[in-house]
Amino acid sequence: MKTSVRNWAWPCRPSFALWLIVLGAVSAAHADVQLPAVFSDRMVLQRDLDVPVWGRAAANEQITVRFREQTKTTTADDQGRWLLRLDPLEAGGPDRLVVEGANTIALEDVLVGDVWIGSGQSNMAGAVAGYAKSDAVLAELAAETYPGLRLCRGSGGGWQVADSTSIPRFSALLFAFGQKLHAGLDVPVGLIVGAVGGTPSGRWLTQDMLDADEASQRVLKEAAENYSPERQQALYQRSLAAWEKAVAAAKQAGQREPAKPAPPVEVGRIRSGSVGDLYETHIQPVVPFGIRGVLWDQGESGTAIEGLDQFHAMGALIQGWRRAWGQGDFPFLYVQKPSGGGCAWNPSDPVTREAEKSEPLPASPSQGNEGGYRELHSHIMLHPATAMVIARDLGSGVHPINKSGYGRRAAQVALGFEYLQPTPIYGPLYESHAVEGDRVRVKFRHVGKGLAWKHGERLQGFSIAGADRVFHWADAEIDGDTVVVRCEQVAEPVAVRYAWAAHSPWANLFNLDGLPALTFRTDTW
Repeated sequence: MKTSVRNWAWPCRPSFALWLIVLGAVSAAHADVQLPAVFSDRMVLQRDLDVPVWGRAAANEQITVRFREQTKTTTADDQGRWLLRLDPLEAGGPDRLVVEGANTIALEDVLVGDVWIGSGQSNMAGAVAGYAKSDAVLAELAAETYPGLRLCRGSGGGWQVADSTSIPRFSALLFAFGQKLHAGLDVPVGLIVGAVGGTPSGRWLTQDMLDADEASQRVLKEAAENYSPERQQALYQRSLAAWEKAVAAAKQAGQREPAKPAPPVEVGRIRSGSVGDLYETHIQPVVPFGIRGVLWDQGESGTAIEGLDQFHAMGALIQGWRRAWGQGDFPFLYVQKPSGGGCAWNPSDPVTREAEKSEPLPASPSQGNEGGYRELHSHIMLHPATAMVIARDLGSGVHPINKSGYGRRAAQVALGFEYLQPTPIYGPLYESHAVEGDRVRVKFRHVGKGLAWKHGERLQGFSIAGADRVFHWADAEIDGDTVVVRCEQVAEPVAVRYAWAAHSPWANLFNLDGLPALTFRTDTW
C-alpha cells in the first residue's frame, strides 16, 4: 500500500518549529516509513551520480529501497532519520521505486535523467499562463504534452507530467529552459521551481552560509567600520521629510502616494523578511535530492542585507547551496541583470525579437557609474562553475515578456557550459588591453567565429579617457580578436569603457555567432 508523502527534508538542519511539526506528524502516523514530498509518482531521479533517498521511520527501523536491479538497505537512527544512496543510474524509465520498512511505499512512473532547480524572484516565479498571452512561441510550446519532462514545486505538491494542465501553472522561464534541454539532450528532464516575486538574495541563503563565507564577512566588517548610525538616521529623517511632502503633493493631485522610506538597519542585518526564510521554505525541502544544476533569476531586489553587495551575497549563496547538497560544484547558471537594454544581432529571431532597437550614440558618454550594477552582476560568473545567461539582447523591463527567449538562451548556455556541446554561450568578453601610443588595443575572449558589428554605419559604444578621467566617444576598428580604439581629444589614453550604461542600445559589438559583447571598463573610477 502507499502512504502519504510529507513536505520536509533531511539531513538539512530545519528550524525548531519545523522539527516540532515533523515529529508530530511522525507520531500521528505511528512511525510509518515516510518520504519527503519531492519523492512521488512521476518524479525524475538524477542520472550518473549516487542518488540520495531519505526519509523518516521508527527509531532503529531497517529500511530497504529497491529500484531497477538495485536493493539498498540502511537503518534509521535513534531519531528515526535515515538516508541511503543508489548507485549511479543510466537515463531512461519509467520504473518503480519501492521503499520498505514497517510499511511499503511504491512510487510509479519514475524516470532517470537530469534535474534542474529554478529559483529567484518574479521572473522565475511568473507562470506560463500569464506570459503565453504575449509570447506566441511559449503558447505553442505549452499546448503540447511532454511525457519525458516533469514539473515539481520545491515547497511541495509532488511531480507532474508536463502537459496542458500542469504547464500553465508552472514557471514560464524554467519550463522554456527545460523543454529545450529535453529536446536537445533526448533524456528525461525534471524541473523543480522555488521562487518568490520581489525577493532579495539575502532571503535565499541561510545565516550559516553567510557566516561561513570569508569574502562576505570581510566586506561586512569593512562596512561596519565605516557605518555611522547618526549619519544614517539623519539621512533617514531627511528622506522621511521629503516623503511627507511628496505624499501631500500626491494627495492634492489625486495621485498614488509614494512608498514610505524604510528606516536604516545595522550592517549585516536584512531590511525585509529574514535571512534564509525563503531558502527554508522553498529549497531546503528538496536538499539533498540529486540535481544536475541550478538556474537563477534574481537581482532586481538586490541583497537587502545592509553593507553586502550582490556579488558577494551570491558567492555565499552558491557555495552554501553546494555544501548543503554535498555533490560538489554543480553548475550554477544565472540570468544577467538588468534585463535587456541592448540591440540584437537578428531582431527577427524569436529569441531576441523583444530586444531594444538600435539607436545613435548619445551626445556624450557617461562620466559616472551608470554601468556599475551591470558590471557587478556580470562578475558573479567569476565564482567557480558559474555561468551567466546573457540577456542584454533579450527583452527589457522589470518583467520581460519573451520568457521563451530567456529560457532558450539559458538552455543554450547549459548545453555549452555544462554539457560541453559545441554551441556558443557568450558574446565577446573583455580579456586585456594595451596602450599603443594614442590608441588602445582591447583583446576579447569568446570571439567565436569572429568579431563583428551590426546596425548603424560603424562600430560604436567605446569611450576612452586620459589622465583627466573625462571620457570621449572613440573611433573603433576590429583587428582580428581585438578592437583598436582612439579619439582625437585623447592624445594619451588611460582607460576604456564599452556600453557603459544601464541601457545601451547604441552599443553594437557582437561575435559572428550573434551574441552581444558584455559591458566592461578598464578603470576603477
